Amino acid sequence: MFNNQLTMKIAVDFDGTIVDHEYPQIGKPKLFAFETLKALQKRGDLLILWTFRNGKELDEAIGFCKKNGIEFYAVNKSYPEEIFDNSISRKIDADIYIDDRNIGGFPGWSSIWQILNPEQYTNDIKIQMEKIPKRKKFTWNLFRRKNKYLLF
Repeated sequence: MFNNQLTMKIAVDFDGTIVDHEYPQIGKPKLFAFETLKALQKRGDLLILWTFRNGKELDEAIGFCKKNGIEFYAVNKSYPEEIFDNSISRKIDADIYIDDRNIGGFPGWSSIWQILNPEQYTNDIKIQMEKIPKRKKFTWNLFRRKNKYLLF
């Protein structure tokens, strides 16, 4: 689906997506949120924090993410130097948007990783399957002897 050789700009919501929704407080991190975000950055993707928060609450969210190992390429902007005025759209220019308000809700970070890395996910399953000990195939041997079947 996605070419992992290309850098993608990924806009990520904060409340309800990176952390549980406890606005204006910061909720606890969603399962695999920071691990997935770090892995996306490691492969070269640019992460944009795309949130309703502003002022003190935004600073707290940025600090919380930084404390957990994530520094964003941009915050509520398409690129770091962008300055908003009435001539610029408020929509962030990104290749992918990750938000808990998607149709169907937030799928979870494990699912997001699988969607963004279908080749790796498939390969990881194959590797894990290869580690499972092979069972001997059991076959029923039927031998015909004097009109009787013997089962061994």
